[in-house]
Amino acid sequence: MTSTSVFVSGANGFIAQHIIKQLLAKGYTVIGSVRSHQKGEQLKSLIQNDKFSFEIVASLTEKNAFDEVLKKHPEVTVFLHTASPVTFAVEDIEKDLLKPAIVGTVNALNAIKRYGPQIKKVVITASAVNIFGFGPYFDGEQVYTEDDWNPITYEESLENPFFGYLGSKKYAELAAQAFATKENVNFDISFVTPPFVFGPQAYVVKDKANLNLSNEVVNSVVKLTKGDPIPADGSVFVDVRDVARAHLVAFENDEAVSQRLFTASSSYTLDTIANIINSRFPNTTVPRGDESRNEEINRSIQKFDNSRTNKILGFDYITLEESIFDTVDQIFNA
Repeated sequence: MTSTSVFVSGANGFIAQHIIKQLLAKGYTVIGSVRSHQKGEQLKSLIQNDKFSFEIVASLTEKNAFDEVLKKHPEVTVFLHTASPVTFAVEDIEKDLLKPAIVGTVNALNAIKRYGPQIKKVVITASAVNIFGFGPYFDGEQVYTEDDWNPITYEESLENPFFGYLGSKKYAELAAQAFATKENVNFDISFVTPPFVFGPQAYVVKDKANLNLSNEVVNSVVKLTKGDPIPADGSVFVDVRDVARAHLVAFENDEAVSQRLFTASSSYTLDTIANIINSRFPNTTVPRGDESRNEEINRSIQKFDNSRTNKILGFDYITLEESIFDTVDQIFNA
């Protein structure tokens, strides 16, 4: 058991809830930030653990957003920053995507520097979109590693919401790196950079109409019925429980200091997902996938080598089959 207190921003997020669940299971005390009292109470009723409490940070972009909560919690020594917008339904790309991600990250780091001198470990949830070339920058021959950066410019990020999301993650990570260098901080910083994140929700889902963005990929296949075409699509995935575990390794293992932990398990296609569902749920109405298309689809999926990260993590990833089974089982039965 441990007496360490960990702060988790964006505590009601998909990944954040799994991080909290794993922290509590290891005996950590957790303070999570949410945007409203109602969201905090909802989360508390799901978690049901006395070692979890919440604080309200209504807006990431508000100057000094995290100052008061850090003044209030001098016991916190680890700060996990997971809060960042993940949506393509935006009116103003810069205001709704780029600024909250970038300014929110800098606000958090500023508050730590000013009001959290006892905080020694900071972990930021980034994304594999910071590493992979996408769209016009996709290179089917390149093997992407922890050293690579998506070359999208800030100006290009403003072109459409998808590019806006890519830019928001990339420029938030770069802003954090720049802050750590320029401000000569007294904390260690690490990044966790997952691709599409599948897996069950940490706590029972009441509203299954819309899952988080990554799991909508799985949900979109679940919603298909016999005769529906399966889109010829695929990408790279990791299970949410492995992403959460990587956040713990990021502050518990000194080898992770200053590293970009590139948590990627394997590639997938929607045909493969459909066939896993068919094999594990015999009563499903999901059409059978045509895996003879996989070779062609794989040409449009990034190749990667994250062996450096895997050595630091020291655990085996949850397989696609297990991840899909647990996700779909929860959708059907929760």
